[in-house]
Amino acid sequence: MSQLTTAAIWVKGVADMLAAEGLDVAALLRDADIDPAGLDAPDARVATDKISLLWQLAVERSGNPAIGLAQHNVPRPANFDVVGYTMMSCADLLGAFERLERYLRILSDGLAMTLKDEPGKYGTGRYGMTFELIGGKRPVPRQRVEYIMVTVIGFLGWISGRDIRPVAVELPYPAPQDLAPYRAAFRCPITFDADSNSFWFARADLVLPLPTSNPVLSELHERYAGDYLRRFQQDGVSYRAREAIIRHLPDGEPRRDRIASKLRMSERTLQRRLEEEKTSFVDLVDRTRRELAGQYLGRLHLSLGQAAYLLGYADQSSFFRACKRWFEVSPGQYRNQLLTAS
Repeated sequence: MSQLTTAAIWVKGVADMLAAEGLDVAALLRDADIDPAGLDAPDARVATDKISLLWQLAVERSGNPAIGLAQHNVPRPANFDVVGYTMMSCADLLGAFERLERYLRILSDGLAMTLKDEPGKYGTGRYGMTFELIGGKRPVPRQRVEYIMVTVIGFLGWISGRDIRPVAVELPYPAPQDLAPYRAAFRCPITFDADSNSFWFARADLVLPLPTSNPVLSELHERYAGDYLRRFQQDGVSYRAREAIIRHLPDGEPRRDRIASKLRMSERTLQRRLEEEKTSFVDLVDRTRRELAGQYLGRLHLSLGQAAYLLGYADQSSFFRACKRWFEVSPGQYRNQLLTAS
């Protein structure tokens, strides 16, 4: 798989926020090896490891562990680029969510997102959005995820013209000592030590008509976003297959025929397309598991058995052998390394 990247226009939004917080953004970008001039270049992308380093440096130099939530009430529509236009012209926020899920790769090919309807969770009529941000060799700082969440929530309020807030937020790490920034940013019950990054909204809020809705522009924007997305199609099947693998790993060992069915293609076609992209299904599953293992082992509330389950392993011994191959140490030793590094 090629290196994971994020649209430069999103990173520019991050840099603007950090500058407004009084940080020396020029120095931050330099030390993260990000070219400031490149953030204004059309279609520019930034490697995911560089963005994670940028956030790590921002936390260190600001002394603010909640800096990802800073200025949460400032809408940032420019961050979404063409994806934002497709969302704005939808009939309602539910449609906007679906567009965001469909064209997410334009913003980042390291983010897997799932829109789900679970009637029994948080009462009836609730829709949730769950996502995993996959890093490269560097762990993903939680501030990077928190910024994504408040930026999405702020954009939903901006295009709807209403005070949209989630009914619940779930975060997969222990509660910080100071909860005030989280309460101010999300204004709803927050569950820490959860299994995933998720937020939930009332269906009644999501189906109200958008003042920016326009069927003609909607068709135009979707066509343009589709053309835009096709510029990145050299890894298109790998990306879509990885998303499907992430969603179905907790169900057990991913099967190529099932993933092919999810992508609406034959197993043989999937195999051929992956070969054209210089990878294979086995390699894709292994790389995805390795990237997720690095995140799950950093979540101390997850036991090693739970981490193995989320990665689709039938037993811990298989997970143990995989970790020895990936990291040259056992899962417990790798977790200790992460604790020491942090």
